[in-house]
Amino acid sequence: MTFLHLFWEFFKIGLFAVGGGPATIPFLSKLANSDYGWFTPTQLADMIAISESTPGPIGVNMATYAGYNAGYREMGLVGGILGGITATAGLVVPSIIVIILIAGFLKSFSENKYVKSAFYGIRPIVTAIVLFAVYGIVSQTYYQNGAFAWQVIIISIIAFALMFIKKLKKLHPAFWLALGAVTGIILKL
Repeated sequence: MTFLHLFWEFFKIGLFAVGGGPATIPFLSKLANSDYGWFTPTQLADMIAISESTPGPIGVNMATYAGYNAGYREMGLVGGILGGITATAGLVVPSIIVIILIAGFLKSFSENKYVKSAFYGIRPIVTAIVLFAVYGIVSQTYYQNGAFAWQVIIISIIAFALMFIKKLKKLHPAFWLALGAVTGIILKL
């Protein structure tokens, strides 16, 4: 495994992950289950949680985290700060190339009936891909050590219900993230 290989894998993700950060999840899930050993499916769930709670685009955060956390860094082949930079660059370079190529044609390109039809058809597919990835992550979270993690399900339902109480609705999202982190720490003790 080399930095070039890390760049190439994230370049492919950036090239085909149409629909933003959540669309990268199925590709990352495939990497988590690959022979590369860069990260595990459990680490992917943690990576998504961290990427959601940190500032910046989700896809870029996940690429940075995955590149930094690449499992072979102990052997000095990939990972660390350079691995994070490499994976992030691999993810964003396709977007930069596409933007440069279509910048001059943007107005006429966006009004093209074939382009509109293509994006209209892509929308439900991207939704299905994201939902499939969410299902995998949810099943990974709620099904641990051969049994359902009932405490996680109950806490999820309670948190969801609390968000509909009028006074609690006004609380900043950071409160909910902190509450979730504290609850997770308490349950793991």
